[in-house]
Amino acid sequence: MGKNWLELLVASGTARFAEPPKASNPEFPRRSLLQALSEEGVRIIAEVKRQSPSAGVLREPMDPAGLARAYQRGGAAAISVVTEPRYFGGDSRWVAEVKQATSLPVLQKDFFSRPEHLAHGLASGADAVLLIARVLPGSLLSEMVACCRELGLEPLVETHNEEDVQRALDAGATLLGVNSRDLATFTVQVEAAAALVRGLPSGVVGVLESGVKDPGQFSQLVAQGVRRFLIGEYLLRQEEPERALKGLLEARW
Repeated sequence: MGKNWLELLVASGTARFAEPPKASNPEFPRRSLLQALSEEGVRIIAEVKRQSPSAGVLREPMDPAGLARAYQRGGAAAISVVTEPRYFGGDSRWVAEVKQATSLPVLQKDFFSRPEHLAHGLASGADAVLLIARVLPGSLLSEMVACCRELGLEPLVETHNEEDVQRALDAGATLLGVNSRDLATFTVQVEAAAALVRGLPSGVVGVLESGVKDPGQFSQLVAQGVRRFLIGEYLLRQEEPERALKGLLEARW
């Protein structure tokens, strides 16, 4: 039996992060993703992503800095940058471009699976990095969370089901994403993910990731109590992402 998508993505990260980073961007000031998402109201992390295995090419040509500026004008709380190159068409250099172009916190989304990989997130200039709970077995998740904090990176721990959520909480996660898309199969279950976000304990900032298809669905999720979102595909498909983002944030719920 061949590898599933998540295994392929992790293997991609392991191969790329085998060597120490060649360059770093230490001059960038740190911006807190946790603080940005803790503010009142609906908060959106808007995503910079060229393509995905499930959706194909989403935006071409890709102008990470220009897109990030549009997102900031549209009211984004933070920017997510997908840097995996083989399957998502990303580039770690985009993180620095986005940091220079905006004043928002930047989350680097890639497939970090060992503590030593985190040096690449630090070198890119990211404020926060994604840790996927299901690829970090046993105590490795706790170790990765602790290592992020030692480096000055904020970990956003991504989960998909109740077991993932409990492991993330046990690891001390205070910033927790629930991905409505199963990265092994790419099936999407938005309502189940939203329920997990709503059920998180106080003191934990929960983010609903993936699956927002249109303003009507977004408004319904907000009305149900979800307040923090990571949105990529919907915004990336729009000719005017700034206007589309404003439309979501200015809707009547």
